[in-house]
Amino acid sequence: MNQAYQWPEAGERRLPRFIYTDEAIFAREMERIFFADSWNYVALSCELPNPGDYILSSIGNVGVVVSRDRKGEVRVFVNRCPHRGARLCERRKGNNKLFTCPYHEWSFNLEGRLVGVPLSRGVDGKGGMSEQFDPSAHHLQQLHVAQRHGVIFASFSNTIAPLTDYFGPKILKYFDRVCDGRPLKVIGKHKHVVYGNWKLQIENVKDTVHAAILHAFFTLFGIWRSDQKTQIVVEANGRHSVLASTATFTKQEGSSSTTANGEFQLADERLIAHSPEFQEATGAVMTLWPNLIFLQQLNCLVMRHVEPVNSNSCIKTWTFFAYADEASELTERRIKQANLLGAAGLVTIDDNEILASCQQGIAYPQDFQCVLEAGEGNGDCDYMVSESAIRGFYQYYRQVMEL
Repeated sequence: MNQAYQWPEAGERRLPRFIYTDEAIFAREMERIFFADSWNYVALSCELPNPGDYILSSIGNVGVVVSRDRKGEVRVFVNRCPHRGARLCERRKGNNKLFTCPYHEWSFNLEGRLVGVPLSRGVDGKGGMSEQFDPSAHHLQQLHVAQRHGVIFASFSNTIAPLTDYFGPKILKYFDRVCDGRPLKVIGKHKHVVYGNWKLQIENVKDTVHAAILHAFFTLFGIWRSDQKTQIVVEANGRHSVLASTATFTKQEGSSSTTANGEFQLADERLIAHSPEFQEATGAVMTLWPNLIFLQQLNCLVMRHVEPVNSNSCIKTWTFFAYADEASELTERRIKQANLLGAAGLVTIDDNEILASCQQGIAYPQDFQCVLEAGEGNGDCDYMVSESAIRGFYQYYRQVMEL
């Protein structure tokens, strides 16, 4: 790219302003990241229990339809009619025997094949489709699909690695400990706009430092503290990472959030009540390249799908889930904790506001570089105060973007 897009000499310890504000960079991200060799989260399999069921999702800024065909196979199509480009589906979910375009009613079966074109023979022998028209050349654009333990991913790439290789063994360990093959069920969904670049949202959950500073609720009730046991795990090339922590549920001495001397108490202790489910870590926040945040915190389980809109905003879809056969009391606890960690939760509202603030500040029309000097390296570490997972992300980002 030209001189306007030169990365700082300090490497991943400095992040240039243009990656958050430049629409040409955003367009390059769509082509180089989302439409290239990436497995993109699109849905949970349990959201499509029956043939004909579908749900709308996205890959980058392209809308897709995730559907189950008559044989039970999951299909992912670009949500676009190949005739004139109209969106096939507008409702967020539903059940169809055919996908029919609202513009000219071209119809496609559940495998994505064109099966009907109105007036194809014209009227009274006049008009209709030309002799050159070949219906087999106008099926829906279909993506490659991979599933693991009830989680559906899709890719535009013909050269994408198998999903297990794409994750790598360190990340797969944390993925499989939650999605271990047991049938899942969706217990709620949230959707909202974040007024910040999509990468700010991904950085935020690779950032161990802010959680114990910005989120006073976490520190006050001992859910995430800077002195608790923490592990940062980064996949070899940097693209995926996990922040694993173990809550103490005790206040941190000397923290500014503890000066209330007991003034702040929960009216409902169930909000942070924790029933141990895993051998280690009460919280494990996975970020899977490019834009999935897989959160296990206390008993809350949620897929947070970050959908880029443009260089300065994104949409975040939260899919809260549980195990299909678990006790109803545990499901109720997960739903209760969505009030802590959901779109308007006592933690998320901090992030929503600060990310918008970051975007506004970065957008000021002067040269600026974000600073990533906490900790060393771009890989694993066993302490809290490190930005290594963020640097690892940008190590891979630079390689893909050729910056």
